[in-house]
Amino acid sequence: MTANSTETIEYPDGRVELKHEAFEEISRSSLLNRDLAPVKVSERNWTTYNYAALWISMAHCIPTYMLSSGLISAGMNWWQALITILLGNTIVLIPILLNSHPGTKYGIPFPVFARAAYGTYGSNLPALMRAIVACGWFGIQAWIGGEALHTLFTAIIPKWPTLLGGPVGGHAPTEWLSFLLFWGLNIYIIYRGMDLLRKVENWAAPFVLVMTALLLGWAIWKANGLGYLLTQQSKFHTLREFWVIFIPSLTAMIGFWATLSLNMPDFTRFGHSQREQAIGQVVALPTTMTVFAAMGVMITSAAVVIYPHMKADELWDPMKLVGQFHQVTVIAISMFTVVVATLAVNIAANVVSPANDFANAFPKLISFRTGGLITGIIGILMQPWRLLADPSGYIFTWLVGYSGGLASIAGVLIVDYWLVRRKRLELGDLYRTRGAYTYIGGWNLRAVIATLVGCALAWAGPLLARLGLGSLGTASLAGRVAAAVVALLQVFYDYAWFVGFGAAGATYFLLMILLPPRIAKPVDAKAPGI
Repeated sequence: MTANSTETIEYPDGRVELKHEAFEEISRSSLLNRDLAPVKVSERNWTTYNYAALWISMAHCIPTYMLSSGLISAGMNWWQALITILLGNTIVLIPILLNSHPGTKYGIPFPVFARAAYGTYGSNLPALMRAIVACGWFGIQAWIGGEALHTLFTAIIPKWPTLLGGPVGGHAPTEWLSFLLFWGLNIYIIYRGMDLLRKVENWAAPFVLVMTALLLGWAIWKANGLGYLLTQQSKFHTLREFWVIFIPSLTAMIGFWATLSLNMPDFTRFGHSQREQAIGQVVALPTTMTVFAAMGVMITSAAVVIYPHMKADELWDPMKLVGQFHQVTVIAISMFTVVVATLAVNIAANVVSPANDFANAFPKLISFRTGGLITGIIGILMQPWRLLADPSGYIFTWLVGYSGGLASIAGVLIVDYWLVRRKRLELGDLYRTRGAYTYIGGWNLRAVIATLVGCALAWAGPLLARLGLGSLGTASLAGRVAAAVVALLQVFYDYAWFVGFGAAGATYFLLMILLPPRIAKPVDAKAPGI
């Protein structure tokens, strides 16, 4: 091992850690708590299997199972839908791997990594943007998990739905209780820490895959084949017709994991090596998403034959499908599988990041555990039962929309780390109120401006259209110009992830070259408030 500065040690494999003296010094900083501190090399023990299992367990969730349904209902056939899913997940894998690198090299979580580009306090902007999206997802997944628990309890206790009386707020009291029980299980695992999370992901991944494969085998046997979906023709007859649906669909597929493209350092900070974390992710993400979505297509296709009386949207919902079974054991095992799958993805994808993000805002007041509790509370306040009541805008509004904002952050982070700093960070300064990342009052306005530019170009089309600027009429020159601008920006919205990523990244790079920041002078290590 060699010392790459006066306060860090760089190992032959490229991983970096603080020397003991430097770690003791920054431990007094207002920007550090135990959960945000850089992980020591000796404690970075996640292997290739751990990262593969993480992605497999996160991909095995109800939204992935139902992913093809929105694409097929939009006019695609089964193989066009699966190719769109595979391509989208292969594209999003690139920023995921690029942002994973600093986590493994320096042992730092996402909000601390963001301090390099956005500033020691400015990092709260991307962190909280990511956290709010995660809170919404947490609530949605918690409600799905609660529904699975409710169905499980009903199979075991037939009187469960009416056990506590009539409906409250449109749902049975026991349904609310099931939701809160599942919610509490998520919080419990977070309170136990990342090591328990790793163990949950390790066994959840193969369990869910095996159980889904068994469901697929049963469906094919029962239907005497795969059914009609695999012979259904695409509604698109020309490339131009297909392209109109393909692009926003591809953007939505990228948006599905746009959240993790930012906060993978929350997991790769525990990586045993760059090679192991990269291989685990490359092998698991695109393949699992595509295979699990394909299972959803095949099971649904067979279910059309098995249950011709069911509505089309219900056929895509595995919980409604399992509800057609009459054997208590089968229902119980199936719902337990859904609970495990939903629990695994919810904690990993929707709790770990916002827990760190909220802790980053007030390191001395909010720990990782407290941040997880805040995430859970906000998830309830966002009323996921209402969000799920109208899922029509799921792909083309929700996923496409937030992908543009998160891509803008990803563009800034990747350009900063790989092009501006060329993978070199001052590890100690990430935790100092005065240092290389102080900028102006802890904010790098170049990163903020670049993020706003990316978001504006990605989101402006629908916003201006909603304000009526695209329908001023063509009688006047101003009206024609306004209509043309709104039409162009609407096209940008269809490409929201690409537009946000490219615009923010390019803007940030230019600003850092043309207006380079001044580096704050470090203060005495013994001075208070470092």
